[in-house]
Amino acid sequence: MIEYIGENRIAGQLGEILVILSFVSGILASIFYYTSSLQKTLDDSWRRLGRLFFQIQSVSILSFIVVLFYLLATHSFEYYYVWRHSSTELPMRFILSCFWEGQEGSTMLWLFWNMVLGNILIHTSKKWEGGVMTIVSSVQVFLSAMLLGIFVFDLQVGSNPFILLREHPDMINLPFTSNPNYLSFVEGNGLNPLLQNYWMTIHPPTLFLGFAATLIPFAFALVGLWKNKGNEWIKPALPWTYFGIAILGLGILMGGAWAYEALSFGGFWAWDPVENSSLVPWLILVAAGHLMLINRTKMRSMFTAYALTLFSFIMVVYSTYLTKSGILGETSVHSFADGLPGQLIIFLLFYLFVTLFFLIKNGRQYLKKTEDDALWSREFWIFLGALVLVISCFQITISTSTPVFNALFGTDLAPPSKPIEHFNSWQIPLAILVTFFIGISQFLKYKSTPFIPFIKSILPALILSIALTIFIAYALEIRLFFLNTLLFTSLFASIANLDYFIRMLKGNIKKGGSALAHIGFGLLILGSLLSAGNKKIISKNRTQVNIKFDENENANNENVMLLKGDTVLMEPYYVTYVNRRVEDRFVYYDMDYLKVNSEGKYVKLFQLNPYIQLNEQMGNVPEPSTKHYLDRDVFTHITYADLENLDSASQHMYGDPDTLNLVLGDSLFTSNSVVKIQGFVRSIDFNEYNLDSTDIALGLNITARPLGGSVYKAMPIMVIRGNQIFSIPSDIDELGLEFTFKGVNPDTEKLTILLAEKNANAGDFVIMQAIVFPYINILWLGTIIMFLGTLVAVINRVRTNKLGK
Repeated sequence: MIEYIGENRIAGQLGEILVILSFVSGILASIFYYTSSLQKTLDDSWRRLGRLFFQIQSVSILSFIVVLFYLLATHSFEYYYVWRHSSTELPMRFILSCFWEGQEGSTMLWLFWNMVLGNILIHTSKKWEGGVMTIVSSVQVFLSAMLLGIFVFDLQVGSNPFILLREHPDMINLPFTSNPNYLSFVEGNGLNPLLQNYWMTIHPPTLFLGFAATLIPFAFALVGLWKNKGNEWIKPALPWTYFGIAILGLGILMGGAWAYEALSFGGFWAWDPVENSSLVPWLILVAAGHLMLINRTKMRSMFTAYALTLFSFIMVVYSTYLTKSGILGETSVHSFADGLPGQLIIFLLFYLFVTLFFLIKNGRQYLKKTEDDALWSREFWIFLGALVLVISCFQITISTSTPVFNALFGTDLAPPSKPIEHFNSWQIPLAILVTFFIGISQFLKYKSTPFIPFIKSILPALILSIALTIFIAYALEIRLFFLNTLLFTSLFASIANLDYFIRMLKGNIKKGGSALAHIGFGLLILGSLLSAGNKKIISKNRTQVNIKFDENENANNENVMLLKGDTVLMEPYYVTYVNRRVEDRFVYYDMDYLKVNSEGKYVKLFQLNPYIQLNEQMGNVPEPSTKHYLDRDVFTHITYADLENLDSASQHMYGDPDTLNLVLGDSLFTSNSVVKIQGFVRSIDFNEYNLDSTDIALGLNITARPLGGSVYKAMPIMVIRGNQIFSIPSDIDELGLEFTFKGVNPDTEKLTILLAEKNANAGDFVIMQAIVFPYINILWLGTIIMFLGTLVAVINRVRTNKLGK
């Protein structure tokens, strides 16, 4: 039995016990709450037991989260999860990102938020507690099971976050496992460099809070079907629904902000499969929330309201499957390769079966024909808008699920080769419809609206939107029909709701949540259109050098090669590659953006510092640098750079020389200048070079001129001393050039010259891309207004519920 030195076994064993306690107490909480929901008497002993075990589970969840954080903070590399996701070199501020980088940590995060919301429900759901907490507790059981890491009849149940490194299946029988002192030399694998960004400390917890929030309306709706409660569940579920809309929407847009600031694809949304699978539940929840509003007093489209509310959570579970199962492979930057596909499928199928069972058994009664909504009623247009959102979700899901279809049916379908163009071609027409409906629906009344007064009410917003559309389309040269139409409808959505907020609501914030949220959504779509649809790539390759380095046929039209010291036109700027700096794990490239003043001189406007994060384990990652203006962003990132000889000592050393055979008057190009052999120098100062009076010395007059720069001179010397020939090199330190004159061939008059360059010269160029995103701040402003407006709606709905309205 090997006695391993330095292992902290107690912490891991405690974590494992806490996970088991969470799993068992979750089962008991589900059973007791379920039994409580069946009771028709005033005896609440079963409910109290359900509460007790849910709270025991809550303490367990908090405790094993604390244990894992402790292990990460203390660099306890004896544990596989800690070794896999952290290292001693990683700054402590990224400890949160380490925690939820792996599927076990993200599952803990989901458990945590479900626990928080569940404890709030215990004190607020009143008569709904038994049924709703049965659903919440059951979900906690499934999630806790994903952390067990035990085997049942050779089947693995869960992945243990507290398994020792030497006991992990990937590590068993490796030589280090037999070394008692292995911890003295083991270093952590580190955090994915893409996640080493402050956005990734706040984006995942916000997103998972949004995921957890979808569970609450799901639970209310499921209990409503189960107990045949009609539309009674809508009142308690509505605030939770809009809370989920606010938080999940914010989490998704935080992911867009991370992509914009940290990734180099040049944008905030790339229709990545995991981005899509997070967007779909949000869109469904938005549709469900709007249908709840029109069904809370009269059941008009109750079946659809039930179905959408239930499927918002089902699609969250499906999103989890896509992310954690590894089925996406290389199609997404978000997917895990070490997921639990079998367990996730059971999780998904269980709740899908329960949902379909109750929809078919008890929900079909709501499919009965009722009176039709009037054409010019708010109910009709809200329902129509919800259907458009469902179509949008259907298209996104079908196109995103190609790997799933291939796995299910053995097909070989390829995902869209150009995902942005593919999804935009579908989603832009649907966005046009949604934003138009948003613009008109606020002015419509429930049941029916007289047509003429309605037209008069929207006419000011309609006229102003048309005028602004014509002006903006002309000014920005937007020519495509669908883009111009979306420009109009997004303007109309924002202006009409602003008009409604000012004229109809008299600026009453408490009542204006929906109007504000709609204003924000319209601005978000408008900002997306103006920035992404009208972005301008200003880095154009105007040289004769072909920099097409991959299959991207537009490489020469989207990138530019810059030598150090070069100044290149990138309209409306001139850009100079000033310097390369190595700081810790980062290689910074200082790029000055200039303009030409009235005197014809360059004037510095600002400097951007795109960089490459060095990571031997996972590959180097380029990260952009952006200059933010009120009306635009200037985005710059490095497409290619030579990363050899980065340490400062080697940069100042000369590399192996090239042997050149030239004649007087010849010219040649080096990496940074034009060199010319001007002539011989026969008058040599022997004292300066410590030569003997009997020596024969011959020098070469060599000039070097960098592009657009001053002339530098060098004079290498060849010396004949008796029967020996030796050379005295001459260098131009400013240009990193060294010349050695080795001899002359008297027959051909060819000069033999050795030319060496400093290592810094060899990598002293970059290929970069620069993009101007106009009016992108409209998008961020819309995001903030939409989030705040939705929160106002949540607060107003909670207040209304308390007043019993």
